[in-house]
Amino acid sequence: MTKQEAHQRIKRLRKLIDHHRYLYHVLDKPEISDSALDSLKKELFDLEQEFPDLITPDSPTQRIGGHPLDKFEKVKHPQPMLSFNDAFSKRDVEDWLERISKLLTPEEKLKIDFYCELKIDGLAIELIYQDGVLKIGSTRGDGLVGEDITQNLKTIEAIPLSLNTGSRLVVRGEVFIPKKAFEKFKNEYANPRNLAAGSVRQLDPKITASRKLDSFIYDMVLPQELPGRSLGLSQSAPIDSASITTHEQKHRILKEIGFKTNPYNKYCKNLTEVFEFHKHIQNIREKIPYEIDGIVVILNSNEIFTKLGVVGKSPRGAIAFKFPGKQATTLVEDIKVQVGRTGALTPVAHLKPVELAGVTISRATLHNEDEIKRLGVKIGDTVIVSRAGDVIPDIVKVLSDLRTGKERDFKMPDKCPACGDRIEKPKGEILSRCLNKNCFAQKKEYFYHFISKLAFDISGLGPKIIDRLIDVGLISGPADLFDLKIGDLLPLERFAEKSAENLIKAINNKKEITLPKFIYALGIRNVGEKTALDLAKHFGGLDKLEKAELEELEKIKDIGPIVAGFIYQWFHNKKNTDFLRRLEKAGVKIFNFSTFRQAVSIPNKKLAGKKFVITGGLKSMSRDEAKEKIRDLGGDVFESVSKKTDFILVGLNPGSKYQKAKQLGVKILNEESFLKLTRYSKIK
Repeated sequence: MTKQEAHQRIKRLRKLIDHHRYLYHVLDKPEISDSALDSLKKELFDLEQEFPDLITPDSPTQRIGGHPLDKFEKVKHPQPMLSFNDAFSKRDVEDWLERISKLLTPEEKLKIDFYCELKIDGLAIELIYQDGVLKIGSTRGDGLVGEDITQNLKTIEAIPLSLNTGSRLVVRGEVFIPKKAFEKFKNEYANPRNLAAGSVRQLDPKITASRKLDSFIYDMVLPQELPGRSLGLSQSAPIDSASITTHEQKHRILKEIGFKTNPYNKYCKNLTEVFEFHKHIQNIREKIPYEIDGIVVILNSNEIFTKLGVVGKSPRGAIAFKFPGKQATTLVEDIKVQVGRTGALTPVAHLKPVELAGVTISRATLHNEDEIKRLGVKIGDTVIVSRAGDVIPDIVKVLSDLRTGKERDFKMPDKCPACGDRIEKPKGEILSRCLNKNCFAQKKEYFYHFISKLAFDISGLGPKIIDRLIDVGLISGPADLFDLKIGDLLPLERFAEKSAENLIKAINNKKEITLPKFIYALGIRNVGEKTALDLAKHFGGLDKLEKAELEELEKIKDIGPIVAGFIYQWFHNKKNTDFLRRLEKAGVKIFNFSTFRQAVSIPNKKLAGKKFVITGGLKSMSRDEAKEKIRDLGGDVFESVSKKTDFILVGLNPGSKYQKAKQLGVKILNEESFLKLTRYSKIK
């Protein structure tokens, strides 16, 4: 086939594929099978591979052909992408209409009607077409500036790459994942919204393509909103831009020119019809093939909508009418008081874990003592827990008819549960506070030490997150970390489902820890990495260390009477021993020296007596991990090279130690030879 013949064939294939894409994704009336359409796409792909200079950005093959990106460029929206204020009841919607009606003339009030759309659990996008070809696709971002995700949006079959339009067209819509496609990822993502958001922000478009995303377009930016621009509809479009006077018309035109619009959307002439539509959609919610959390009610008249303008980041002429918060019943297993950064005491209900709105909830705030009295909640009660607006976990009702008589009243403590110091309820405030500025719960440095690299080394859990967890009352001591659930983190600002899942996974992965690391994590005064290792070697297990007498501690090499005293006092403080029991109850498992060696099949004392020095960076592990391997095999690690050094491990960009080692004839190990020397199962 000549290049000219290929060019004509490619043009016909593209037109035919786009036609069937429109029938399938927009009209939902496919005329050929999926396999037949795949065959057409394969032929087009093969021809374009043979003649790569014939590939154009709007070719159907470019949906999955983009190259991975290093980052997303910023895109300024032609007009701000706004978000909607929420309504949770009929009264809220009536109040909204009453407010905006005050800004209208009597004639305009008589013209009010509505167009209602489903509020999809997805990600808002903007598409810009130039000369009928998709040029830029972006996220909402902060409403003014989004991220350029054009390559990823091209992988979504429902989004046309070219249109029957002239110059410039700007449209807005939603990207989402159908329930059926979400099933494959439900163990990785808490809900479809976050999977959709994470999918369109992949640097590799092929990953986005594999997620089977879908899209609806619900708005276009009219010419009067883009001075000097026009829709440029071709002769095939029955309506020109000047005649688009309602939001309903926008949807009809969007569909006619090639966009997929939502067939459930509905015109409503008054609020009565709006409420009927809301009830109908709520009743069939589970049958709809994608997740929704309400409807969007929009003034149908474009003129009135524009006149009402914007308040904050929301248009006055539209509102999101949410469904009632999803609810479930569960047991209050305990009520504990958390101490925040400022010393405020907040009662928190510890619940029997329950699935709610796609996530597992195990805690709910009770706010204060007055709220507990208002609800009448007791420990052991069965309660209804809700996520108001699909976000915040809350106890809304006690099912007192289910009480057995074993339920217990909750009483606020007289002393701080963290430090034992006195508490006070300042006049005019509803929260009691701990007055001890040195309160354990208020001092965050201990948390930072506990999760540090040489201790529990919990990836992704840094000081900022610790501060937030303490401030909102989710944790008051390090042991609380191991009781956290994904749902506990979601109410935190900017804490998406995927990041919550990753953090909980990281915490759970570190429930198993070696004895030296555990001892170091306890933060005993003057007990550093080396002393923790010496204690682990001497006692072999935590139980023996707990029972050690002062005299025995003083006899350990390199541990003097002062440090021995600190260790003895720590393990004979009831608050600390209670802390250890809390960690055990939370599932923290400590590998004793003998148990650990047996578990990972390490030849006993394989490197006994060998002295190592490390210089340079390592690829497969950190230097701390390399030190741990050496010590677990009986070797020692030193900071400086001498004639007594047996091995020097040399990584990337080694320092002067490397040159000195060569001069002294010390045996040099690269990373590969070191791994062979120390090969065994990975340390946990």
